[in-house]
Amino acid sequence: MTKLLLILHVLAAIVAIGPVTVAGSMFPAAARRAAGTPGTLATVRMLHRVCRVYAGLGLAVPVLGFATASQLHVLGSPWLITSIVLTGAAASVLALLVLPAQERLLAQLAESAAGTAAVERAQTARLAMLTGAFNLLWATVTVLMILRPGSTTGV
Repeated sequence: MTKLLLILHVLAAIVAIGPVTVAGSMFPAAARRAAGTPGTLATVRMLHRVCRVYAGLGLAVPVLGFATASQLHVLGSPWLITSIVLTGAAASVLALLVLPAQERLLAQLAESAAGTAAVERAQTARLAMLTGAFNLLWATVTVLMILRPGSTTGV
């Protein structure tokens, strides 16, 4: 059962978090292009939808992670606690900063005639930085999950 939970946890992380990191990283540049080119707003909307939908699916990652950690009896391990904190930070950055910033940019682009609103470079640069922070947090969690310092679980 433990191996199955671990497999599902890793697959959920790849399938759910991977698209968010890629689409989120592509969004700022796509928003800048959409501001100057009529008809490209659909791409920006699609990238935001990918981020929003897969963020919801990403809730399976910590759920399966807790189930796996419980089976492995490592819930009190420092590397796991650190991973949990970093996962919470990544989720907070995504839910409270990245997705709302994407929505604001989308609204700004949609309000303009023919999708040619002026999007300030500072807005997209800040969004790119926030998305980068989200990606870095997830990369750190991934490294911790692979290395599992001091782990002797044998899985």
